[in-house]
Amino acid sequence: MADSLLSADEFAALAEGVNDGSIPVNTGFNTTIPFKAHDLTSEDSSLGVNVGSIDMINERFIRLFRLGLMDVLRTSPRINPTKVQIIKFGDYIKDLKAPLSVNVVRMNPLRGYSLVVIDTTIVFSSLDSFFGGFGQGTVGHLSPGRMFTPMETRIINMILDVIFRNLKDAWSPIIALDFEFVSAEINPQFAQVSDESDLVIVSRFETETATKNIGFIDIVHPYASLKPVRELLRSRVQTGDGNEESDRQWRDELEDAVGEACLEANVSLGQINSTFKAVESMKPGDIFYFKKPELASFQPNGIPAFEVHVGTLGGQTAVQVERAVSPGQH
Repeated sequence: MADSLLSADEFAALAEGVNDGSIPVNTGFNTTIPFKAHDLTSEDSSLGVNVGSIDMINERFIRLFRLGLMDVLRTSPRINPTKVQIIKFGDYIKDLKAPLSVNVVRMNPLRGYSLVVIDTTIVFSSLDSFFGGFGQGTVGHLSPGRMFTPMETRIINMILDVIFRNLKDAWSPIIALDFEFVSAEINPQFAQVSDESDLVIVSRFETETATKNIGFIDIVHPYASLKPVRELLRSRVQTGDGNEESDRQWRDELEDAVGEACLEANVSLGQINSTFKAVESMKPGDIFYFKKPELASFQPNGIPAFEVHVGTLGGQTAVQVERAVSPGQH
């Protein structure tokens, strides 16, 4: 192998020939065919995780999360989801600045570890609201190495409990999840749940308090952890709560409400085919002849529904249903 390598002088001569044009370039096969660059070390993000289903899960989570914060922390911030992103883990953590509440969790039975990242603005606003304030939480610039106090840690744990409980409910139409807290960091660089080149799915929820303080909560799943449930994510996400009893009651109430609706019904004894000229020339005493069908047509809101016999009952004109009319029969 060593004998086949070019020397430094040969490399220099080859480079000089390419630069001055004496050595032709682009002389290989298929040099004009268009191509697309592909990084073999990067995982393809088009392998089947349905981002639309995750958006629906996130919308359900937001509704539950706001109510949960109101019960626990006496605050109900405005929460806006951003578009779900599939990016490299290294690109995600490079935009985060310590200190943050970075929590490593297990979402059994999903593989690997996930992250729940809580902005310090959320922590201090929740702390202020918990003790009767207006959720201002203005603390100024924080040192990257600043640790959370025991009271702040307690608030973080309360927020995590609400997140875990509501995420479990939001994912329940897809899969039953159990959450396990693993560790907490203040610097996202120390929470290596994936290699920097691995893909992660980032769901960011921007929160705004009554005092216009804006923060974020990120839920980060390794892309590989959702692969086992990608077929479930491709399918239709159920938006109901799965309560069959409530569904049956809703149908019964809807049926009762529709049953009380008023309809105007007509009875058609027959039809006459004529021309406009004949109708226009009619005068008193003229007679039109037509063949009366055996049965009349009972028409609620002008739609033929039954074939009926016309007669009298108790001194009043009445109809007796003979048979129903199939849709499209008339």
